[in-house]
Amino acid sequence: MAKAKGTKLIAQNKKAYHDYFIEETIQAGISLAGTEVKSLRAGKCSLKESYIQIKDGEAFIYNMHISPYEQGNIFNKDPLRPRRLLLHKVQIRKWDHEVRAAGYTIMPLKVYFDRSYVKIDIALAKGKKLYDKRDTIAKNDVRRQAEKDFKIRNLTL
Repeated sequence: MAKAKGTKLIAQNKKAYHDYFIEETIQAGISLAGTEVKSLRAGKCSLKESYIQIKDGEAFIYNMHISPYEQGNIFNKDPLRPRRLLLHKVQIRKWDHEVRAAGYTIMPLKVYFDRSYVKIDIALAKGKKLYDKRDTIAKNDVRRQAEKDFKIRNLTL
């Protein structure tokens, strides 16, 4: 059977863009068990409340919920267990320094299949204040209204 080409989105963290300024993003692999991969193929994943920490030179994702596979019986793992991210040591050290020195946090953005591999996009992010969130909402409203006006104007011509 041939490998499927392209990407398939599994889960996305939409709240990250609302609550944080995204500075830099990278793609990382994730270490999973076989039943977890089968559950991801069925789309059973949630990134809500998940975060990434660096411990002992390794990056781990916490609170990423992968539902147990129905036919997995004894091979199923804990749905909220910490999972190791596969990154280069240089990248881990660089981001660890940013988190400790500049007050950044590391957020998961989306989980997807790249060909047959499970990948996760993670971002170096800085938290937004309430007035930043209001400013972003106002800009989006203005942009949406302009697009709506442009669409109506082009339909009447």
